[in-house]
Amino acid sequence: MERFSAKIVMLHGYRRAGLALIAGAFLALAQAPFDFFFAGFISIPLLVWLLDGAAADRKGRFLSSIRPAFSVGWFFGFGYFLAGLWWVATALLVDAEQFAWAIPLAITVLPAGLALFYALATASARIFWSDGLGRVFALAASFGIFEWLRGTILTGFPWNPVGFAGMPTPILMQSVHAVGSASMNILVVLLFAVPALLSTRRHLMPGAAGGFLLLAMHLGYGYWHMQQPVDDADKKPLNVRVVQPAIDQSEKWDGAVRDRIFSTLLDLSRQPNTESRAPSELIVWPETSIPFLLTDRPDALVQIADMLKAGQMLIAGAVREEQDPSVANGVVYYNSMIAIDDAGVIADAVDKVHLVPFGEYMPFEEQLARWGITKIVPLPASFRPGTQSSLSILDGIIASGFICYEIIFPGEVGRSADGAGLIINITNDAWFGTTPGPYQHFRQAQIRAVETGLSVIRAANSGISGLIDPRGHVVGALSLNSKGFVDVTAMTRPGHKIPAAQHNLIFLSLLITLGLFSFGLSGVYRRKISLNIRHSN
Repeated sequence: MERFSAKIVMLHGYRRAGLALIAGAFLALAQAPFDFFFAGFISIPLLVWLLDGAAADRKGRFLSSIRPAFSVGWFFGFGYFLAGLWWVATALLVDAEQFAWAIPLAITVLPAGLALFYALATASARIFWSDGLGRVFALAASFGIFEWLRGTILTGFPWNPVGFAGMPTPILMQSVHAVGSASMNILVVLLFAVPALLSTRRHLMPGAAGGFLLLAMHLGYGYWHMQQPVDDADKKPLNVRVVQPAIDQSEKWDGAVRDRIFSTLLDLSRQPNTESRAPSELIVWPETSIPFLLTDRPDALVQIADMLKAGQMLIAGAVREEQDPSVANGVVYYNSMIAIDDAGVIADAVDKVHLVPFGEYMPFEEQLARWGITKIVPLPASFRPGTQSSLSILDGIIASGFICYEIIFPGEVGRSADGAGLIINITNDAWFGTTPGPYQHFRQAQIRAVETGLSVIRAANSGISGLIDPRGHVVGALSLNSKGFVDVTAMTRPGHKIPAAQHNLIFLSLLITLGLFSFGLSGVYRRKISLNIRHSN
């Protein structure tokens, strides 16, 4: 192993960049739907050895000293995000005549931008580099910081965080409930980097022991936590029907078929309950499932009331409009989740808070419009963001409602779900066809369920729809691109408090501890090198 790692350390130029790119792309196999957990034990050690060889090109200048490490991290990140996010470009094929020209940009520009966070992580880690555990600590802490920043800066996009590579199955997801997603990014890099200690064998025994203990704790806590009762004494079972209409995205806003789409949703909702189950109390439709503005079609609420039985409620995705004289056309639009009772009255609603750039709103909209660049969603104006996510449903139950990719933001979900009894996530992944995208999106919902300790009801237009319990088990689901419904019973937890403050404290504690260790070990390393140089002279 020392001879092999030495060859990697000695790589330079395009060979070093090429291997970094391949290592990053290989790590993407640890994410859904592949879930190849052991990819991390190959990719991360390769990254460590490449950084071992990323010495300064010129001495005495700070930027030049970290430039090789920055380059290694960027190519690693570009490979990772290119292999993991190429499917984003398939959304542009829905209206290929207008947007196909942008496919090469979508495939390359997004990964290139996200790779900057990994480049900064490796460059920062290289400042505190040493020849043993210190460099592993530095790399893990740096990934923790810059993964957190990736989910925050410029509205954030924490898709496929490196920590998810260590959580491919429910038993391996349980640790996130104890420490949170941000800390998992640190701990997973620590674990995956252990084989890198084979290169010099410095700190190999304590590193291997620590890695084994970390993996044992990860598995042990997962097994223990899954044996604990999911439900509280004050649990409230809620019978739910999740509807998946599988509407082709090219038809979704076609005025000629809107009535047919609406009839499909009504027909699926009124079907008899399966397996002699009790009647559903709650019916959930996907994001923007109502294919017209309800203000234009008041008869739609009458049809919904006719479909609902006494005591039932419908949760549906809809575009909502409001009058606003302060804007040019006097109307603003919201991507909303609305609750409709059995009388056809809109009882409550939440609007999407975290909008998708270039999809639901355009940054620098006026300037880009002059160049013919418009958003993908066909609306006369951009959506306006909402302000809160709490939705009052049946029997005093408070649901935390998240639309589409809002579910991927752990901090926002944690704050909004505090005090809620369950989470409802509605989305439309039909934009991305049969690609890894819908599977990765579903995985995000699984992780949020475990992290918050709340059930997640998920309705997706083309899948994957169903119920995820607080341990990450998929209780019932509809497969990708299937049409139908699934009847499930969710256990709600009134007034449930999630451990968000605990997660933040653990994250900060890990950063401080690893930072101190890596700083101290890097100082010892530099002094040793200095003494060796003096001795040789």
